[in-house]
Amino acid sequence: MKRKIDALEHAGTICKAMQKGILLTTKKDDAVNTMTIGWGMVGIEWGKPIFIAYVRYSRYTKEILDGTDEFTVNVPVGELNSNILRVCGTRSGRDMDKIAELGLTLEEPEVIGTPGIRELPLTLECKILYRRPQNVDAIPLDILDCYYPADENGQRDGHIAYYAQIVDAYIIEE
Repeated sequence: MKRKIDALEHAGTICKAMQKGILLTTKKDDAVNTMTIGWGMVGIEWGKPIFIAYVRYSRYTKEILDGTDEFTVNVPVGELNSNILRVCGTRSGRDMDKIAELGLTLEEPEVIGTPGIRELPLTLECKILYRRPQNVDAIPLDILDCYYPADENGQRDGHIAYYAQIVDAYIIEE
């Protein structure tokens, strides 16, 4: 059962949970992938409720997002096995099926084609409206050094900002 919610009324809960980590879930063909994110925003843009997700260029999730126009955001409510966020934040979907490995339960979506995850029941179904590459040259040096260390070639792995309309929001309940 899904209890519909107003995503904006839960923005504080979502942002607070994001500090520890939430999941961003994508789907390509029949394969579902999820990754931990700690950066994002909930707000209003273009008169619509929006979730902005930031995904590094190097991530497998970016490859999937570049071929789709949707994703779900999955937020824990109550206790969560910290191993879920650890594995989803350190392992790549290129190398493993994180959903199967962790025994996560996929929940059928209501509006889009990408499922939610029952173990992180606060779910936002999101439809991408706009993509914006990050200009790392415009970021202050102290932030660059902390969050974007240069590789051996002096390159910094920036993010793409995915602005997505929240088209449905609910809490998955037993």
